[in-house]
Amino acid sequence: MPDFPLPTSHAPSPHAPTLSDRLALRERPMGQPLLRQQWSDLLFLHWPVPAELLQPHLPPRLKIDTHDGMAWLAIVPFEMSKVRTRFTPPVPGTQQFLELNVRTYVHLDGVPGVWFFSLDATNALAVWVARAFFNLPYLRATMHMESPSAGLRQFTALRTHGGAPPASFRATWKIGAPLPPAEPGSLAFFLTERYALYTSNKAQTKLYRGRIAHTQWPLNTAQVLHLESTLIEGHGLPTPTGPPVVHAGGPVQVELWPMQRV
Repeated sequence: MPDFPLPTSHAPSPHAPTLSDRLALRERPMGQPLLRQQWSDLLFLHWPVPAELLQPHLPPRLKIDTHDGMAWLAIVPFEMSKVRTRFTPPVPGTQQFLELNVRTYVHLDGVPGVWFFSLDATNALAVWVARAFFNLPYLRATMHMESPSAGLRQFTALRTHGGAPPASFRATWKIGAPLPPAEPGSLAFFLTERYALYTSNKAQTKLYRGRIAHTQWPLNTAQVLHLESTLIEGHGLPTPTGPPVVHAGGPVQVELWPMQRV
């Protein structure tokens, strides 16, 4: 499998977010959130990637966000629950489901955020709403997560979305000791403390930003015992080699605001 060529350094973008920019986003946005939900049993799998490999896959105005000169590509499986909107009571069958995303980190005008290459989910209604109203690349999939013991998780996924590149994922991980809160400026802070997401229309001619609010991630160490995935390859990216940077996380209560064109 092809490896990523790792350059020694990259010149920082003149408009890259400062640490002050990153910390400012932790303040809760004004107004009322559109959605509330809980994220639990996350596994953060991160690989360092040369920024020039990811930049061509982004809309023209978005720039790759880097830490110590490197971009980061992630696979994140987790459970979503307690999903409800500001306008409606909980809808049976939509409050709890599994999700699996492939993502990287970007910025626009000094505002850092997440860019999703794909978001697989088991809830067909959530997939339809996210695609139709939020321009998010959600895809239907079958998934299962099991907890054979208190600190062990097993997650499997198979994409079933018609017309989408086939992909599958299987991982087993052991949750370790709690970690102290990620220090601002650290790699763990860069990878997990994200309070905005970006989307675009299919032609990538319009950009949208959505704000997110939550408490700082409760993180644990984690050991990956088994990992198989074809998710990254489905986006035309080479397979990262070497062990990923791994964190287990959650639960956190999350609030999401409406997408705004930027």
